[in-house]
Amino acid sequence: MDGFLITVLSNIGMISFVALSAYILLLSGQISFGQQAYFGIGAYVAGIATVMWSWPLAAALVLGAFVAGAAAGLVGLVTLRLSGIYFAMATLAFAEIMRIAAELFVYRREIGGIETGPDGIDGFRDIRYLFANDISPFQSCLIVYALLVAVLATLFIVERTRGGRMLRQVGEDPLLAEVNGIDVMRVRIAAALSAGAVAGLGGGLYAHLLTYVEPRSFDIMLGVHALAYGLIGGLGTALGPLLGVLIDIGLLESTRVFRGYRMIVFGGLVAVLLIVRPRGLLDEVAISRIRQALRRWRHAGD
Repeated sequence: MDGFLITVLSNIGMISFVALSAYILLLSGQISFGQQAYFGIGAYVAGIATVMWSWPLAAALVLGAFVAGAAAGLVGLVTLRLSGIYFAMATLAFAEIMRIAAELFVYRREIGGIETGPDGIDGFRDIRYLFANDISPFQSCLIVYALLVAVLATLFIVERTRGGRMLRQVGEDPLLAEVNGIDVMRVRIAAALSAGAVAGLGGGLYAHLLTYVEPRSFDIMLGVHALAYGLIGGLGTALGPLLGVLIDIGLLESTRVFRGYRMIVFGGLVAVLLIVRPRGLLDEVAISRIRQALRRWRHAGD
């Protein structure tokens, strides 16, 4: 397979994790500009685990997701009592604190005669687990999509459970949900924890595919884009954020037609869709119509 195509597909897959992370919080009725913080935490923790502690990749990714999820849960305990713009600004402030902390974080060791590890503003280089274990770019891409499919399958299953229905009820009307006996804070903390873990898993993959991370890789623009992917793609299904990523990275960033105009086109698209389709292309109405059309097609086939 063409190297450029593999790179684009890998980027789409990795960024889909942070897009799904923001989507989970959107379902709970909260707008977060800070999911890039957990993406970064997962990247640094997973990188340290494989490079500094010689952990296998699978264990390192699990650790990165766990630490990111735990951090998101702790932040949620403090911030989820806020709502609207106050919550959004609190998440952004936390993300900036984490970015600055990464610029100050130094943890160096000599590995194989070479000093390596996080080096403050210079970042964390030589995360070479994939190369050291002869894992090709194509195989790496398969790993990304295998994990992405697993996350999507989990979200699809959860959305059909009582917990998934409660999450959407909280997002649509938290006061009514509380009147109906739903513990709004508990649901939102669970959503924040899950969202952090998903972002952390994507961050761990990002660190190993790119072989390095640096604090500026997790700036505010990543958080803004992650949020916008769900708003563009739609909140009716977990496939919505993936559609947003495909439009931005798969189309606007990867084609020459929009080179130099990507941010203008992307910003304009977000503005138009917020007016025309405030819950995105694949909103609840669109998903309902698609399901009805599939049922009719199946009945016609019978």
